[in-house]
Amino acid sequence: MMSYEVIGITVLWIFLFGYIIVASIDFGAGFFSLHAKLFGQSHYINNLIQRYLNPVWEVTNVFFVFFFVGIVGFFPDTAYYYGTVLLVPGSIALILLSIRGAFYAFENYGQDSKLSWLMLYAVSGLLIPASLSTALTISEGGYITESASGKIDLNWTELLLSPFGWAVVLLAIVSVLYISSGFLTFYAHRANDKPAYLLTRKWFLMWGAPMIMMSLFVFLSLRIQNEAHFMSAVFDYGWLFIISFIAFVIAGVLTLLKKAHGIAFIFVVIQMGTAFFGYGLSKLPYILYPYVHIDDAVTNDSMALVLTIAFIGGLVLLLPSLFFIFKLFVFDKEYVRGKK
Repeated sequence: MMSYEVIGITVLWIFLFGYIIVASIDFGAGFFSLHAKLFGQSHYINNLIQRYLNPVWEVTNVFFVFFFVGIVGFFPDTAYYYGTVLLVPGSIALILLSIRGAFYAFENYGQDSKLSWLMLYAVSGLLIPASLSTALTISEGGYITESASGKIDLNWTELLLSPFGWAVVLLAIVSVLYISSGFLTFYAHRANDKPAYLLTRKWFLMWGAPMIMMSLFVFLSLRIQNEAHFMSAVFDYGWLFIISFIAFVIAGVLTLLKKAHGIAFIFVVIQMGTAFFGYGLSKLPYILYPYVHIDDAVTNDSMALVLTIAFIGGLVLLLPSLFFIFKLFVFDKEYVRGKK
């Protein structure tokens, strides 16, 4: 029987993965909107992107809120360590999220969309995952020092000069563009919008190779940063990363052959999911090397039981809600083709 901490971290990891997929589509769409505007291709892609974002953008951050509240509730020690060292990158991410919210308001209720706002919207969509990815970098250890009095300090010099840190940041940015272009390719094909389809398909094929290259770079630099985690990922959970690469190849081949784009995007999700859960499983039992261990940092059993029930219930409610939103808007042929 699984312990509360294992159930808790599993549910939270599912929430975080859901956020990564849904938010990546949103973040990447902003960048592609700016790219299309700068290169005179807005008439190909912007209507398609707006039809996706209008019903979906408001629920994107629900996954992240659930994860953030849950990680602090299940493992209070994370608030003690991460609360101090992530103050700067966390504040940057909140400011960028506010900018995106303001853009949505101006886009929906304003008379026009200015280029300056679109640039902020696009750049924030790449900087948010870059700033949040700092948490994964720090969690590998080697950046935090704790004095005898319990004072927590982050070695900014070590972090800013870390090859692993920059590899994670670049992978976060490239993954956003890869996931988003993969979904938009499927969405444009479903909308029977050939100009948009040809453009998004080109973007998806273009970002595939950089995504794999950055993944490999993260792996190689992880060996230097945290050899124990690297060895566990390779020898204990290497099969998950092999499945991830196979899914990447299948998604790329299907897109190259212009076939089954819905299935191709499912393989993109499988690719990201197997890699993401392979990373998480190989990291256990640590949440933050070497300070936060899931067995020691978990809250008391009574609170853990309540949180487990609450978050499983939240997951049960959230996933069907998201399914109905996608069914009514994203996957509805009449809506996708602009007839509703």
